[in-house]
Amino acid sequence: MANVLAADKQRMALQMLVEGNSLRSVTRLTGVHRTTIMNLLARFGDACRQFMDEEMRGLTLNHIEVDEIWTFVGKKQGRLHTDERDNPELGDMYMWVVLDQETKLVPTFIIGKRSADMARRLMVDAASRLNMPRPQDWWNTTFEKVVQISTDGFKGYPEAVDLAFGPYCKFGTIIKDFRNADRPPGNYSPAQIISVERKARFGMREDEMDTICTSHVERNNLTTRTFMKRFARLSLGFSKKRENLAAAAALHFANYNFCWRPRHTDYSGKCGRLRPTPAMAAGVTNRLWKFDDLFSEVSARYQNG
Repeated sequence: MANVLAADKQRMALQMLVEGNSLRSVTRLTGVHRTTIMNLLARFGDACRQFMDEEMRGLTLNHIEVDEIWTFVGKKQGRLHTDERDNPELGDMYMWVVLDQETKLVPTFIIGKRSADMARRLMVDAASRLNMPRPQDWWNTTFEKVVQISTDGFKGYPEAVDLAFGPYCKFGTIIKDFRNADRPPGNYSPAQIISVERKARFGMREDEMDTICTSHVERNNLTTRTFMKRFARLSLGFSKKRENLAAAAALHFANYNFCWRPRHTDYSGKCGRLRPTPAMAAGVTNRLWKFDDLFSEVSARYQNG
């Protein structure tokens, strides 16, 4: 008979991972071998990705923000050997995140290099999850705007947004200029913003330019680095394989969308009442989930218990 890890142990290990623990720390806390936990993460993370692919459909989102968060797989880009530099599975890696400004939902993400091709893949995937006009209705020339999109100044975004959304979106970019951005090694204090440039790319009026914003998705990067050990800087928690990084990200965003409850924060910096989960705010589910609910649902659907 195969030695299968008990469901309670599986749930405990996965919940420790979404709370920001590393593989080895979970091993020490649970007594489960590191390889077993890694295989569990890969299997359950893939199931979480399938779960979100099914659930994140037919969404109505008013304003989505897009950003990329850096990490690396195996080794940093500058450490790659000559024969490794063209390998898409190694070196500097970016997680491209789409976040809805109002509900804080992350309907999709993608992991890969910072390239125009990845931008196109992300935008096409994002468009497939929204309530876009049906193909048979595209003869209508009114072109009612479905969503507003805000990104940074990466040159691959305009073509990608036009390909995926066409005339059915408002699209603008925001470029922030920082003082002392090239700081010496060892200085990790935040750089000072000295200017912000907003550009209405297409579909936007001049009086709407002030709404162009990526601050919410940039704030979400802090949540990612806090609760995903693989994104913690100056640590040994980085990923050795891209598929494991993708599985960990899927687990994180499944927990974030369905179980995480953001807080309202007033201007004094004090945390206020808890908000509903992003999935509830976006109408994906009508009830509060705990991690036990997520584990049970995903396991029942894709892992046969």
